[in-house]
Amino acid sequence: MDFKEKFSSLQNKNRSLLCVGLDPDPDRIPRFLLKEKKPILTFNREIVESTQDLVCAYKLNLAFYLEEFKTLEETRKLIPPHIPVILDAKCGDIGNTARVYARTYFDLMGFDAVTLNPYMGYDAISPFLEYKESFSFLLCLTSNPSVDDFQTAEGSIYLRIAKKAVEWNKMGNCGLVVGATRTEYLPQIRSVAPQLIFLVPGVGAQGGRLDSVMKFAADAQKEKVIINSSRGIIYASSGPDFSLAARREAERLREEINKFRPEGNSHRNP
Repeated sequence: MDFKEKFSSLQNKNRSLLCVGLDPDPDRIPRFLLKEKKPILTFNREIVESTQDLVCAYKLNLAFYLEEFKTLEETRKLIPPHIPVILDAKCGDIGNTARVYARTYFDLMGFDAVTLNPYMGYDAISPFLEYKESFSFLLCLTSNPSVDDFQTAEGSIYLRIAKKAVEWNKMGNCGLVVGATRTEYLPQIRSVAPQLIFLVPGVGAQGGRLDSVMKFAADAQKEKVIINSSRGIIYASSGPDFSLAARREAERLREEINKFRPEGNSHRNP
């Protein structure tokens, strides 16, 4: 199955639009895990095993794996193959380099999707889009405090990116990263890109409002949106019950999301 097929299947089977971000900070994982030979991998495995029936995807932020790159590969392999896995790499380089990134992340490491920085234009994005079974999320409106420096400044770069994503979506494998912290811009983006899938960070620890996200970022059927939560779920507890606490928080957030979805979408038989 390609990325969209996996996503569609799980949003129905698991009644979920929730993506759990596996961003393991060595300073925040439970202290007792440090005695393990591979503490981060053990942490990730426990989180995945406790939440895999509640999610529509997992997202791994590359930054948290650069000190132990092998753990990135090992984490990807431990996630069941029917669950789509997004690599949050924010790649954005010239075409020749982009081809190497795309081949490494899609062919060699088996990720289903990546996040990309479109600042350099189409030739930096096209090598990824050539992988028609994989998916590319372009940074459009991010959730960080400095978003106004460029993205929403005069010229509305975020809208230009959304329009380009629609133009480049010839094989149906291009979406947008749209942050939950600036929901006043979401109606414009959704109106420009009504058919694209949005990856939405910023709900939870960053303070994004779920009701606004579901009202403005989701499509008319309250689908085509993947809502990511990382710290709020994986660090729900620092004790021996960390995986159970992560499950409780993931289930709570999934059900909170489903309150804003039509009955037929959010309560299909799992």
